[in-house]
Amino acid sequence: AGAQAFKQCTICHSVALGKGATIGPNLRGVVGRKAGSMAGFRYSPRMAATGFTWDAAKLDAFLTRPQTVVPGNRMAFGGVPDAKRRADIIAYLKTLGK
Repeated sequence: AGAQAFKQCTICHSVALGKGATIGPNLRGVVGRKAGSMAGFRYSPRMAATGFTWDAAKLDAFLTRPQTVVPGNRMAFGGVPDAKRRADIIAYLKTLGK
């Protein structure tokens, strides 16, 4: 279910091993990664300065409403309102190594 739910994210993000950023950063290994730290991607100053590490709770909040978690970030996405869909996406991301 998570891989299916993640398909909406593939417009901007990849999870392919070794693939660099596209419109957005590669999300392989995002769980446990410091926000705004993927080499080769130009993050907004606000995202680069967050200082937090992505975990399930932070991802859930961000996927719910990105601009609330990191105001002024460049991600042009309104969020995923459905809690189960967010949980499925996060579960899928957790399965992906670095």
